[in-house]
Amino acid sequence: MAHPSVFALLLSCLLVPASAISGPSTKEAEVNGVRLPYVEQGSGEPIVFIHGAISDLRAWEPIRDEIAKKYRFVAYTQRYFGIGAWKDDGKQFGVATHAGDLAKFIMALNTGPVHLVGWSYGGAVATEAALKNPSLVRSLILYEPAVWEVLSADSPEEKEALEDRSKIFGPAVAANNAGDAVQATRLLLEGVFYLPHGGFDREPQAAQTIWLDNSRTTPLLFAASPTAITCDTLKNFSRPTLVLGGRNRLQPGG
Repeated sequence: MAHPSVFALLLSCLLVPASAISGPSTKEAEVNGVRLPYVEQGSGEPIVFIHGAISDLRAWEPIRDEIAKKYRFVAYTQRYFGIGAWKDDGKQFGVATHAGDLAKFIMALNTGPVHLVGWSYGGAVATEAALKNPSLVRSLILYEPAVWEVLSADSPEEKEALEDRSKIFGPAVAANNAGDAVQATRLLLEGVFYLPHGGFDREPQAAQTIWLDNSRTTPLLFAASPTAITCDTLKNFSRPTLVLGGRNRLQPGG
């Protein structure tokens, strides 16, 4: 079972100011026919961090040193994300693929079960991987997970969520349909973070770099199939789980 201190440390780290920190050397793990870059630091119980959409392992840099004081920090870049070459045209992009990669990645670490921390899209990936491979998981920590399917069909909550989602994603979807992945990325980030029009350009340069480096994944994200995660699939999951949301967001890579 997870120690309560794991949850407490993650909560405190979400408020750690971002800073430019030189990190450990990047390693690679061969998983399901692809090579996934990752960094690790520290010792003790392992915590694996799964970044969200339009991002990569750099998203976790602001909290790496703090986590590594007490735990083995591990962050990796999921398939298709980052700046590496693809082995295909992205046709396998989706939660199912990324969850399968995550399970194999944990096995490759050879550490036994890990604490999983997933952010947004990475929260959906972490959840699906944990549901299918509970023996690999000590605990599950989800920061604003993108798991829409848990809402009851035709419920007031689903209607409100769909309306909110339309406002957030609508302009980005239109830009994506027009073939402009970069503009779609900019509009998507402005929508997700509730930035004013043009707010993307006022974000820290390090964060902009990460997002623009990953803008080629935006069309894949919009084309991906929904997850298979529902309330029914969650009923038998017994690992300690913490779901977080809030205003004070972690600033990627800044």
